[in-house]
Parts: sequence; C-alpha cells; structure tokens
Amino acid sequence: MSAARPTLVLVFQRTTLPWIFEAAERAGIDLVLVPRPDEEIAADRLPPAVVELLPLDPEGDRAGALRVLRARHAARPFQGLATLYDPMVPFVADAAELLGLPGIGRDAALGAQDKRVMRERLAAAGLNVPRFVRIDGPDAEPGLAAAGRLDFPVVVKPAHGFSSLGVTKAETPAALRAVVAGVRRVCAAKLGVADAALVVEEYLDGPEFAVESLAYGGTVQVLSIGYKGEPQGPYFEESVYRAPAELPEAVRDAVVREVVAAHAALGITDGPGHTELRLRGGAKPYLLEMGARIGGSGVSHYVASRVSGIDLAAEALRIAVGGAPSFPLGEGLREPVGAAANYIVPCGGHGRITALHGLAELRADPRVDHVVQMLFPGDVVRPHPDFTGYPAFVISRHAHLAEAEEFHARLDRTVRVDYSGDTAS
Repeated sequence: MSAARPTLVLVFQRTTLPWIFEAAERAGIDLVLVPRPDEEIAADRLPPAVVELLPLDPEGDRAGALRVLRARHAARPFQGLATLYDPMVPFVADAAELLGLPGIGRDAALGAQDKRVMRERLAAAGLNVPRFVRIDGPDAEPGLAAAGRLDFPVVVKPAHGFSSLGVTKAETPAALRAVVAGVRRVCAAKLGVADAALVVEEYLDGPEFAVESLAYGGTVQVLSIGYKGEPQGPYFEESVYRAPAELPEAVRDAVVREVVAAHAALGITDGPGHTELRLRGGAKPYLLEMGARIGGSGVSHYVASRVSGIDLAAEALRIAVGGAPSFPLGEGLREPVGAAANYIVPCGGHGRITALHGLAELRADPRVDHVVQMLFPGDVVRPHPDFTGYPAFVISRHAHLAEAEEFHARLDRTVRVDYSGDTAS
C-alpha cells in the first residue's frame, strides 16, 4: 500500500454492488472493508481498492468494535470512515468522533437515522412535515391515543427502519392497533428489537421523489431529482427510480430549497445526502427521510453521476478522508447531462421462488450497465409487512427520460417472479 494513498474504513458494504469500490480506485483511496455478517468474502478475491478485511460486530458488540478500530488506528492510522448502510451511520459517526477523524458527528447522525428526531428537527426549522406521533417503549397506549387524533389514513414506520422495512398504512383508527403490533413484530424478527420505537404520521398523497446531494463546508449541491413512483400502500415496496424527473420550474425550486434547508436543520454539512420526499398534491415537497449517506447501497451514485456528470461516490470518499471535492460546489440543482434509471424488480407475491423470468436477456441490452440479482430460485419471500428484499435491480442509462419510461414499461411486461406455495426452510 502506498503511503501517499489515504485509507478509509468502509463499513458493511456488499461487494456485489461495485460502485463505491470502483470510485475508491478513481479517487486514489485504499479501503479497509468491514464485511457484512451475511456475506462471505474470499481474501484472495477482494473488490478494487480493498487492501484489508477487518471483521467487526458493531451490531452485537458496539463497544468491542470501537475498541478494535481504535487499536487498528493506533497501529496503522487511517484517515476516515464511511458507510452506505443506514443503520451503521451512527456507529461510523461515533467512531470518527472517538478517533478525531472527519465525520458528521453523533448529533447529526442521530437526526439522520432516527425518524422521531428527524421529524422534530425538521418541524422546529419550519419545514414541511406531516403531523406525526411517536410511539416509544413497551406501553403503546399513550401513542395510540394520540395517533388516533391524526387525520387518517396514517403510515406506521419503524423509527430506525430502512428499505421500507415494516412500513404500513392504516386506513382507519380501528385498524391502527393491529398495524402497530404488526410493525413491531417485523422489527423484532428483522432487527432483533422488541417494542421498537415507531413513528405514526399522516399519509401524504402525491408522487415520490429521491434527491441526491453533496455537501461540503455547509454548501449543498443538489445533483439530481429522480421520480420514484406513487406508492399507495398498504405496504410501500419500491418499484422505479428514473432521473432527471420532469417537474415545473417552481416545484423543482421548492424541492431544492426544502432539501438544502433540511441539511441545515439536521446538521449535515459535509458528505453525501439521500433524501426521499413526496409532493403533496403534486406540488408541495414534504420530506419522508434524509440519509447522511449514498442511497441504495450505491445505486444513487450511479443515477446521480449519470445525470449530473459528477462522480458522487469518489467525491464523497474524498470528503470522508478529510479532502475537498474536486469541483466547486454551488447552491441549487446542477444542470442534467444525461438520464439514468433503476428498475426494482417487484416481488409480486410470496412463497419459494421457482424462477425469475426476463433478467438474462437484459444483460445484453446496451442500455443496461448492471443487473444486480439479490434473490434466486429456492429463496423464500415472506408476505408483507415482512421485508425479504428485492429480487433484482436493472440499472440503465438513457438518452432521455422518455426512453427510460418506455424501457420500464417493457420490463413490467417481461420480468416476473414465479413461486411455489412451499415456504419450509
């Protein structure tokens, strides 16, 4: 390893999603990879830029993981830490503060990862926030009583959830208690958290969008705004991501203002941001969440870089090791230079997968840069509100947005998952 190359500890990144590893090569940064516990990685077949594997258990033994990082840093200093996995954002912030390395800090990480705190801080800053109620601790009755006074339908979501895990719509006050119990069961099974903290918030009608941004020294550059569909519930499985979204100029400007103001409200002054929002009534932006990370385990880098011409992942890594981005950031939305899309193959049912149709042919399509398959024949997909994962991503580049829309319409007809009723493990 060259002494001239900075080193960054990358926490819980799947090696099947290549963008962050390739970006580190472009940025001239060596990676120490903390592998995900559910992924086996051969030491002789490491992704680009990975010079070391450092197994840690920050979920099961946070204090022990911090001790190992401190010892590793004392023996061979590294210059930064990063993660694209939302539950690890607070751990990475803690480790950076402990070691005196660049980072967003514990307080900003809390606001970006705990939806209760996020809602409160956005509301205090005067931003558009749906009416909401917290449900904390084992006694849900006070929260249920308060949530019953919201305007229905409402959406129940884990305070520390991700990837639509457990997110469920309750149409009426009478249905709320069962929905809350169901979401907590999912959190117990998937997160190992009994009596998980929840947020109950009024449902927002209107289309959903994702905004990718990069901040440095408090200046926020919005790189892309992408269309994410208009999921109605009761569950909110993601389906599409196409950018740049076509929006009236006044609406686009309102989205940019809301996102920039949310960075300030949450204290996210340096690094990447991934924001999901809805346009209530098709015009007024309401933030659903803002992550202090590159979204989609790196998919957001692909979309933002194709649309903006900016190498988001490489720039984020440069900032994470204490450097500056290679281009001057400016307020507002960067002018798009291309179009990109992610087709998120829907589960379309549940049971044991027997076949996935239509994926193999896409690998030869010149518009398709990646077919990332996560589920395979033999895997079991659990019924909602449990979240097993997405079968595959089809990630593509396009000359313009209309071509991406036509491409996704074709995939709706040709890509499907077949199941048997057998769910025995």
